[in-house]
Amino acid sequence: MVLTVFERSVPDASAVSAALEGSKLGSFWIDSVARPRYTPLEADAHADLAIVGGGYSGLWTAILAKERDPKRDVVVLEGGRVGGAASGRNGGFCEPSLTHGRANGESRWPHEIDRLDALGSQNLDEIEATVARYGMDAEFERTGGITVAVEPHQLEWLGEDALDAAAVRSFVDSPTYLGGEFDGEGALVHPYKLAIELARVATELGVRIHERTPVRTMTGTDLVTKVGTVRARQVALGTNAFRPLLKRNRLMTVAVYDYVLVTEPLTEVQMASIGWEGRQGIGDMGNQFHYYRLTADNRILFGGYDAIYHAGGHVRREYEDRRETFEMLASHFLTTFPQLSGVKFTHRWAGAIDTCSRFSPFFGTARGGAVAYSLGFTGLGVAATRFGANVMLDLLDGESTERTETDMVRSRPLPFPPEPIASIGINLTRRSLNKADHREGKRDALLRTLDAVGMGFDS
Repeated sequence: MVLTVFERSVPDASAVSAALEGSKLGSFWIDSVARPRYTPLEADAHADLAIVGGGYSGLWTAILAKERDPKRDVVVLEGGRVGGAASGRNGGFCEPSLTHGRANGESRWPHEIDRLDALGSQNLDEIEATVARYGMDAEFERTGGITVAVEPHQLEWLGEDALDAAAVRSFVDSPTYLGGEFDGEGALVHPYKLAIELARVATELGVRIHERTPVRTMTGTDLVTKVGTVRARQVALGTNAFRPLLKRNRLMTVAVYDYVLVTEPLTEVQMASIGWEGRQGIGDMGNQFHYYRLTADNRILFGGYDAIYHAGGHVRREYEDRRETFEMLASHFLTTFPQLSGVKFTHRWAGAIDTCSRFSPFFGTARGGAVAYSLGFTGLGVAATRFGANVMLDLLDGESTERTETDMVRSRPLPFPPEPIASIGINLTRRSLNKADHREGKRDALLRTLDAVGMGFDS
């Protein structure tokens, strides 16, 4: 077994403890912004289009629906607070890919990957244009991104435009970097600001939003809540990792928990020690990978690596504070940036990702075409949820579009097995991914089998 760089260069345990001491359990993004309130549903209601979920999927669907038809009566029902789940807890990487990276998309839809990439780029451009058109304060930055190799075998995975270690370290200085690639297309956002700005724009367009209104059941297109029923002509479902209202989707996604740390703002001296003048988002190339970025006030957000599945796939608050994972992330951070020894983390948190077996969203309709859904974004939904919103509206409107004619949109991933097989399989797969990272990327029989049946875990 080959030790990874994070095992070869381990910081002192006291430094890890000191860095985490005093950190608050909660999303930095949500803490940094005043939270607007929307009243709960109080009685029965009617709508042309009812949307379940007040995150990116639901809010983009609401805005695009009103832009397509300003007279359409649209209501959004959110079980908690707008943007309070994945939309306010992610890293804020706004990526063009609809397929969780080109390699994943090319392995599944090689005949249309160029088309899907073009649609993804168009979608990101349209997000940028929407932010500008409505004057949305979302800290949108078109910074591009850097993929870094931190192990020798990862250098072989770099493309034609690979950079050597010196070139990568001229962008951002870490002793762990052996090479990398720069992609100038991606963007960064303040994810919670994006969510609340989407809600603001939606309401200004005439959308009604009701928070703290969980939908218990769906009968036809009637959405039943604790206080009343919303009778809608059409329904769009953007429930992310929460329990799907359609039985057909109950085994299509699993909730996997992702963990994140955020530092205090770096001083000018600390910033000078790492460079990072271009503010690019960064991800490394392990099967278990880290992602990290700068905030507007020069904090570093550092997350990923230790994706955790809890038996039963439930979304529960008690899963958000996992000390061993936060200690591991803090250790890996100090390995990545030893020159930042002494920095403190102010926030630590976690959130559930709606993972599907193909790592990219799937779509469909039910109830005679009156209900549409978009699910399974697997951690890359900041931008792709807008594409999914357009797909849902295309399907509800009965339109044949360039989006709906793709095999990606017309196909469904394989379902996960029921419990307890799901827990056994997912945890065995996590073990195999860890083993691959310790065997120079070599995938064992389990991973090769999953690759062959279309459930390959390659990122």
